Amino acid sequence: MKAYAFTLQVPQENARHLTIGWLLLALASLVIGGLFTILIVLSRTPFFNEIIPWIDFFHTALVVHVDMTVVVWFLAFAGVFWSLITYRHFFWRWLALFLCVVGTLVISVAPFLGDGHPLMNNYVPVLQIPIFFVGLGIFGVGFTILVVFSFISSFTSSQREREQNSSHVSTSSTTGERGENQAIEDQARGEKALRFGIFTALLTALIAIIALIWSYVGIPSDKIGGQYYYELLFWGSGHIIQFTHTQLMLVAWLWLATISGAVLYINPRVVIFLFALGAAPTLLTPFIYLTYDVTSPNHIINFTWLMQYGGGLAALPFGLIIALGILKSKPVPTSFRAEKAALIFSILLFGVGGIIGFLISGSNVTVPAHYHGSIVGVTLAFMGLTYYLMPRLGFREISGKWAQWQPTIYGTGQLMHVLGLAWSGGYGVQRKTAGAAQGLEGLQQQLGMGLMGLGGMIAIIGGIIFLVVVFLAMRPQR
Repeated sequence: MKAYAFTLQVPQENARHLTIGWLLLALASLVIGGLFTILIVLSRTPFFNEIIPWIDFFHTALVVHVDMTVVVWFLAFAGVFWSLITYRHFFWRWLALFLCVVGTLVISVAPFLGDGHPLMNNYVPVLQIPIFFVGLGIFGVGFTILVVFSFISSFTSSQREREQNSSHVSTSSTTGERGENQAIEDQARGEKALRFGIFTALLTALIAIIALIWSYVGIPSDKIGGQYYYELLFWGSGHIIQFTHTQLMLVAWLWLATISGAVLYINPRVVIFLFALGAAPTLLTPFIYLTYDVTSPNHIINFTWLMQYGGGLAALPFGLIIALGILKSKPVPTSFRAEKAALIFSILLFGVGGIIGFLISGSNVTVPAHYHGSIVGVTLAFMGLTYYLMPRLGFREISGKWAQWQPTIYGTGQLMHVLGLAWSGGYGVQRKTAGAAQGLEGLQQQLGMGLMGLGGMIAIIGGIIFLVVVFLAMRPQR
């Protein structure tokens, strides 16, 4: 069998600066989310909680924390990927970045402008004050512009890629270097497969935007309000955008596996088929909207089933193939140990989250155990790719023991956090509760939540290390 490599070239000039812009926004969202974590703790601390002029600042800060560390972080990093494969419409994509930055800043300051009456609905929790919705709307418009013009530009970029590859091959053929010609062709096939994977993420993101608009039009706002309204509003698009995150994670897996020395016995044509398989369930979105009213239980159930049974169609075979490739890999260079550790823990956490998803029964903490495993799997893949991209975008080479150990620290903490939640969920601990409301009466419940808390603290340390290492690498070089 023949092994293939799957990598992408980092663009230069305007496209490189655009990639850096989206990466900086993604990293800034983690910083802002981390700062709100501190505010969440202070809001429950004696003396400090008396300084805050409104009562429910805990949930107010939690809303922004979730929106930053999940919504903005993932969607901004999607901008990083899409900047790698598109070469046109720079004005519109710079405008998209500008709007997303402005929207992020407005969302960040909203909690300090009054009592937000927070609603902890799924996917995009909200504050019920106008300034928050202004920020969320600006960010949404920016992201929509990004998706639309990246989608259009991807077709032209694919044509440009084919022309470049054919010119390279023809040059090699004239010199009679068939081996070099074959190597260039194999590299181009691997790159084409990754580009297709990123394109499928664009397609699913476009479907998610359409689903959001469809839900907005289909909900009778004069009859439905409060948390239930926003639950319905973001339910369809929230489930579909998870496919976008998963597709980009799979691209990162193949890329990280290649640079980590994994031996990947998988033909690029098979990779393209698996990417298509992974995005295929989202094509059922119009059928769900046309068949079931947005407010009906069947609408909610069908999107749940769509993600539950379709979200891992491509992740499972990719994970197995890459895991076998890692077992056959040669010793990884020191400069890529962080990337390999991030890859291993990403596959592990995403797999654990997927397994827990089939164990969900009722509204207990097994639910957050499932989605924490899945989103942390995506986050670790993006962290590993950040380490790789930094020096290729003009920053310092990331090295040292802290960088090498960071994915292990973060991944181990998150694994403890997820397993603690799953354990507690098996004993009936309810989600979205805190303190005495959790009902931690038995020893098993207390041990499970204790493991969750300890793992969470370790994961926070790992996240801080990541940000410190990355921002230190951004220092101007002498």
